[in-house]
Amino acid sequence: MKLDELVRPNILSLKAYSSARDEYTGDQAVMLDANENPFTSEVNRYPDPYQRTLKHEIAKIKGVEPSQIFLGNGSDEAIDLLFRIFCEPGEDNIVITEPTYGMYEVSAGINDVEIKKASLKEDFGLKANRVIDQVDANTKLIFLCSPNNPSGNLLDSPEVMRVIEAFDGIVVVDEAYIDFAETTSLVQKISQFENLVILQTFSKAWGMAGVRLGMAFANANIISYFNKVKPPYNINSLTQTYALEQLAKREQVGEQIVAIKAERKRLEDELSKFDFVKKLYHSDSNFILVKFDDANRMYNYLVEKRIIVRDRSKVRFGENCLRITVGTDAENILLINALSALEQ
Repeated sequence: MKLDELVRPNILSLKAYSSARDEYTGDQAVMLDANENPFTSEVNRYPDPYQRTLKHEIAKIKGVEPSQIFLGNGSDEAIDLLFRIFCEPGEDNIVITEPTYGMYEVSAGINDVEIKKASLKEDFGLKANRVIDQVDANTKLIFLCSPNNPSGNLLDSPEVMRVIEAFDGIVVVDEAYIDFAETTSLVQKISQFENLVILQTFSKAWGMAGVRLGMAFANANIISYFNKVKPPYNINSLTQTYALEQLAKREQVGEQIVAIKAERKRLEDELSKFDFVKKLYHSDSNFILVKFDDANRMYNYLVEKRIIVRDRSKVRFGENCLRITVGTDAENILLINALSALEQ
């Protein structure tokens, strides 16, 4: 199916808002076009609406073209825009795996789009046929989270590729945690598959959760629709400047990733020693899904110790499971010591 056949008709005919910074992109001039406060500060001028400098630097790191990058207010903005671009409210549907990141379902609800669910295997592996079997004539998007949240595991690559190859709509692979996995991103596949969108984020490995900056990678035609629908200045000047500064610290970020992975292994080794830990699920992320004999009791106990984890007991296959983020060396010691006290 051609891309234009997937896009909502009103989006195809939409005339995007043209901002002052669309019409003039230079900065060596007397700027009297945008009704800004003329007194100079770091933020008195509107930001670049297309984040050109930042995208140029990201493109060099990711091995893509700037035209293949969309930057959003977290990955959640990209998720919401996918619904607005491709899904007709009250008519179209999406397919998600279960369990997975909850924002796909929330965004579908906000946009009045039906959700169809394909269960992962009990070990949280992906079966492509289960996903494909949910597809009908009105399915526009399939979301695959890899490494998956809340289970932490990479989805089986051959199964992911089967879904991409079999589906005529848009396949969205959310790689928020890919930097912690022992594998490469699927970003390089966007030139091969016109229906593929990859989501990544600066919130995890890059340590910028408070900045709210997400990335979507896709062919330039899809990105052009993101740019058409997004608010004119969706990424502010402070965010763009800070992100550029962090990109210049790639070696430091790489060292932090190595440290987090080492701490993850240490946590896995220590947690496996406790009798009340019934199972540790394999993690390719910066967290571990842990099955306890009584997750509710354990959660409340840790809260008393001022250690906050995430209760995932109500998600599919998550009974008695807590999701534990890998912390610093000191934080992880506090967790292990608190758990050790229960067995004394």
